Amino acid sequence: MDVHPSIVPQLSKNATTVLERRYLRKDSDGRVMETAADMFRRVAAAIAYADQKFKKDDDTSTLADRFYNAMAALEFLPNSPTLMNAGRELGQLSACFVLPVGDSMDEIFDAVKHTALIHKSGGGTGFSFSDLRPKNDVVQSTTGISSGPISFMRVFDIATETVKQGGTRRGANMGILRVDHPDVLEFIRCKSDRKQLNNFNISVGLTENFMKALEQDESYPLINPRDRKMAGTLKAGDVFDLIVRHAWENGEPGIIFLDRMNRDNPTPHIGTIESTNPCGEQPLLPYESCNLGSINLGLMVKDGQVDWPRLKEVVHLAVHFLDNVIELNRYPLPQIAQMTYANRKIGLGVMGWADMLVALGIPYSSENAVALGEKVMAFINDEGHAASELLAVERGAFPNFAGSLFARQGKPSIRNATVTTIAPTGTISIIANTSSGIEPIFAVSFVRQVLDNNILVEVHPLFEKMAKERGVYSEALMEKIAEHGTIQGIQEIPADLRALFVTAHDITPEDHIRMQAAFQKNTDNAVSKTVNFPKTATIEEVRKVYELAYQLDCKGVTIYRDGSREHQVLSTAQTPQESEAAEKKPVRDRPMTLKGWTYRMQTGCGPLYVTINEDEEGLFELFTTMGKAGGCAASQSEAIGRMVSLAWRSGVQPKQVVKQLLDISCHSPAGFGEKKVLSCADAVAKAIQNHMSSTGHGEKMEKKSLFKGACRECGGKVEHEGGCSVCHSCGFSECV
Repeated sequence: MDVHPSIVPQLSKNATTVLERRYLRKDSDGRVMETAADMFRRVAAAIAYADQKFKKDDDTSTLADRFYNAMAALEFLPNSPTLMNAGRELGQLSACFVLPVGDSMDEIFDAVKHTALIHKSGGGTGFSFSDLRPKNDVVQSTTGISSGPISFMRVFDIATETVKQGGTRRGANMGILRVDHPDVLEFIRCKSDRKQLNNFNISVGLTENFMKALEQDESYPLINPRDRKMAGTLKAGDVFDLIVRHAWENGEPGIIFLDRMNRDNPTPHIGTIESTNPCGEQPLLPYESCNLGSINLGLMVKDGQVDWPRLKEVVHLAVHFLDNVIELNRYPLPQIAQMTYANRKIGLGVMGWADMLVALGIPYSSENAVALGEKVMAFINDEGHAASELLAVERGAFPNFAGSLFARQGKPSIRNATVTTIAPTGTISIIANTSSGIEPIFAVSFVRQVLDNNILVEVHPLFEKMAKERGVYSEALMEKIAEHGTIQGIQEIPADLRALFVTAHDITPEDHIRMQAAFQKNTDNAVSKTVNFPKTATIEEVRKVYELAYQLDCKGVTIYRDGSREHQVLSTAQTPQESEAAEKKPVRDRPMTLKGWTYRMQTGCGPLYVTINEDEEGLFELFTTMGKAGGCAASQSEAIGRMVSLAWRSGVQPKQVVKQLLDISCHSPAGFGEKKVLSCADAVAKAIQNHMSSTGHGEKMEKKSLFKGACRECGGKVEHEGGCSVCHSCGFSECV
């Protein structure tokens, strides 16, 4: 690869916004202190310097230039913690951690403490709760009874909610319970009310014994982890039915195939894999971490063909980069450092797969696409292992190599116990302006809300180019596509373009699974992907996809049925039924008398008095009065009150109003901690929250529940991709 250290990153508006909000260095007043190029140079220099450990007098500037070029050209990007923290004081560079949860109070609360430290440093955590004795089991030390794993999961959830990670990455957890645990039925149901465990993804760990019992319509034994004795039986079909029904209802629980993960466990002599990271793609032993990175396949096309030489070069450079991250990383716990150094797992994956297919003229749902997926990932996996073997010659194999699957099979020494992973790339794919992971494209055209609340219509650049070449491009057509969310059925668009530009909702769930399986065949770890279902999908259709995933040797499944989660904000226009209902709902007239409450909120402009009045149907109007009359703050607050009143009288739900106003900041915040008020708009939102909680209207307006299905930063549209929630309106994502 030629060295051109002067490459200037060509970033989209969304990418720039995301970087400024969450990645770039800021001073104590929150002012951005570096550009994207500065960030890439910072990261490249820091990661390249790790070579000094192996070649003391080696000049790492040339390697730093190569790392910089790959990132600045958006060909390769590491996971978010590396971009955020490399070359900075925190220095925690990993996204994935798994912690053990033992069956004693000391072990459980040690794990809670360790979780808080990891979340504070910007990482996500996975847990297996399968070692905890079941609910109502004996506790010999106190002659009492156990409260069971689900009760302790709530403790982890509350701890996660408390730690805000410095405003860059929210805490995320994966909770797994084996299907043969006596509390498995309670676990399957534990998120059905959607009011608890909102910081957890949950998955049931299915075993081969369970799947055989399911196939033969038999019962299977439940095992008490305290004494390993049988604690009853369940009909496998009944348990599977319950899993499928709850997944159909709200997307959880997912499933993982534990025995398959351990079949590919490279170090079985060190331990058994019981859990994964929060999005499910990284199986890890207790106390292991993994750093991830992704190659932008959309840029690996030349003259209408896959650019194999370029792809090979980027793979080798990326493996070198990720191995260096292990050396440079500042681990949040000494146990994690020890396990990570011993196994040196890395996870090189891809993004921009859908863009590559478009550039090659291959429809996503075709057999050609599946075959190419296998071929591309086999190439990446083979070259990744070759790169790791070369590093082993220079630096030595990972310390636990003796006794590993590699050693048992007589394979060459290798530097990293695992090399490849297909991770969700929610944020870094937005930075790279490419499709996420191995998902289909998000949309051909969609509406984006920019910082000044203007609405812009974004168009996929390849579609814009092809549509102009074919003479079918127009702004009116792009707006029509954005409204529909798909080009399927729009007859003025040529059929071959309609076949090429498909979104996650345009292909069948079976197509999703087949693509996942194609990449899984040549991936060391697992594949994070969302199988999207239309709202009209049946429970039986979900069941068939789960069964197909098992048949095609996937390691897990995450499904999402459109609209199944409460408060979901659709990613396209309203459905006709919703639009019709909204049009028919009249604006309520004001009665002569109303009952009301007044709340005093302290803002940076002085005290703000917020009065909320109700009629028989609920919240009706809102008035504001500033402690200091007149001025800009008072007039803006009055305007907010008028608009909120109109929204409520027109049928807009209070929580939707809060969603739009909460966390808006100004130059003069007030208060600290939970009492901090960022602006007058934020004060109004918090007053509404207080009112809803104190008067018992519907659900309590806890902040953590407001963003279920909506972007926590802009309240905008959320898509479920790669086991992750992504907002393409403002660019926010909670994934790597």
